[in-house]
Amino acid sequence: MAVCESCGKRRNKSNKVSFSNKHHRVFQQPNLQRCHVVLPNGTHKTMRVCTSCIRANKVRRAG
Repeated sequence: MAVCESCGKRRNKSNKVSFSNKHHRVFQQPNLQRCHVVLPNGTHKTMRVCTSCIRANKVRRAG
């Protein structure tokens, strides 16, 4: 499943209840990018982070 490792953002689901049946509707998934991140203890790690976290500088990119 696509989950941002920084903020925990994931895709949303809802139920569209019709007269005869229940239909599941899946919304868009977050825009995840693999990027090299420097953790607070100084180590480097490759993480799947959403672009909103990258733009908001919630993670520090390596390099």
